[in-house]
Parts: sequence; structure tokens; C-alpha cells
Amino acid sequence: MIILLLGSNRWVAVTLARSLEWQYLPQGEIPSADCIVVLGGSTDPAEPPRPTVELNGAADRVFYTALLYHQGKAPVILSSGGNISWLDSRSSTPAEEMAIILTQLGVPEEAILKQNRSQNTYEDALYSAAILKEKGFSRVILVTSAMHMPRSVALFRKQGIEVIPAPADFSVTETSWGQLIHADFPGLVVSLLPNVGNLSLTTNALKEYIGILAYHLRGWL
Repeated sequence: MIILLLGSNRWVAVTLARSLEWQYLPQGEIPSADCIVVLGGSTDPAEPPRPTVELNGAADRVFYTALLYHQGKAPVILSSGGNISWLDSRSSTPAEEMAIILTQLGVPEEAILKQNRSQNTYEDALYSAAILKEKGFSRVILVTSAMHMPRSVALFRKQGIEVIPAPADFSVTETSWGQLIHADFPGLVVSLLPNVGNLSLTTNALKEYIGILAYHLRGWL
């Protein structure tokens, strides 16, 4: 009960999320690179009764990738993400699904490379780096959710890739943080009440911290 109460507290949830999301805040205009790499986790397959590939809560990754491409930040996009063999039974991979959405957003098919072997973020970096090096790409713009960015950047740099972080899908903005720390008494009371949304945010943040620890223990970081 204590863990649930703490985890569903807005102060705890937002503070944990902010500690990850604000590590790579945008610093001016994104510079150009050889390739834009977008990590999977933002799509659901076109399985009945869905008429087509659908986007989930991390869809900002795909939209931001398309925006960067249309801004001319890189001539190629690498869509990265495979299925987890012991978990997924989907008929397509996240890499293929993101490529479908990207083409719907005006990105030419010939500008999209797909890496569909990875089952975790470490393999995202490992297999994507192999493709990037084969193509002679050394500098990439990395797009993923802001909370996922610290682990992702470290893994790609471990593979010898120069990374320009381009986080999307922020859950904590400057406005929401300011409202929390400057809340009046009613606002303070509300922020202390248990909330399933806060608990979900805490869960996602803890998953990242546990992932970082586990990857360090395995020598991947």
C-alpha cells in the first residue's frame, strides 16, 4: 500500500519522469546528420479488426521523425524495431509499421531503411549500428521518447555512433512542472491524491532506471 501510494503521488511521478526526460532538452535547432534513427514502440499492427497500422501513446516519435526529414535534417531514415520472440505474435515488426506510417506522412519509401531484428534497446543500437557503418553513416539524429533517451544515447555511443538526441513524447513540460512546484493549497492536495496516471508514469520511469542498471550489470553500457 505504501509503495502504491507513493508511486501514484504526482510529486513522485513527475520528479522521476523529469529526471530522465530533461537530460537531453532541445538546445536550439537540430543540426544535420547522415541519418535519422527512430526507435520502435509507437505502433500497433494491422490485425483485425484494425483496418491498418495504428499509433499508440508514443506516436510523437514517428511524427517528429517525419518532420525532421521534411526539414532536410537527413536524407535517410532508419526505422528500428523487431518483435520480442517470447512475447509478440504480431504479423509485422515495429520497424515495418513505422515505415508504413512514415510513407503516409510523405516520406519516400526509398528513403527508409528498416532494422527489424532487435528485441530490446541494446539490440536496437547493436543492429542499427551495423547498418549505419555498412552505409558509411557516422552521425545520426536519434529519435525516441524523452524518458527513453538517456539509455538509448548511451547504447548508441557505446557502438561508436555520434548521436544527436532529438527527444519526443515528453510527459513533463516546463509549464506542468511550474504548476506543480508553485501550486496553491487545493492544487497541492490534488497532487498528493493517488492517481492511476501518476502510477503509470512512475512505472515507466522505474522501468528505465532498472533497465539502465541491468544494462550496466551486463556490460552493455
